[in-house]
Amino acid sequence: MIHEELQKLEKLAVLASKKIEALSAENEQLKSRMADLEQNIQEKEQEIHHFKNKIKISNIVDNRPVTSEDTAEMSDLINNYIQEIDHLITYLSE
Repeated sequence: MIHEELQKLEKLAVLASKKIEALSAENEQLKSRMADLEQNIQEKEQEIHHFKNKIKISNIVDNRPVTSEDTAEMSDLINNYIQEIDHLITYLSE
């Protein structure tokens, strides 16, 4: 009787162990999928940001009214580009 109970417990332990392994594998797959989706979202957000900047630049070029907030943001963006170009020039001249 005790032997039968131990066998049942062993079977349950084996089943539980297999279930844990399956769930762990599924968890890893889901983590990987989530990481891929998060990266995809970040790329799409960057594309949207760049597209918005293109629209702002287009508005400035076409002399359309641009909000002061957009103008300040574009000014900061242009200043950042200028600084990056300065750093590249310094690096290349070394």
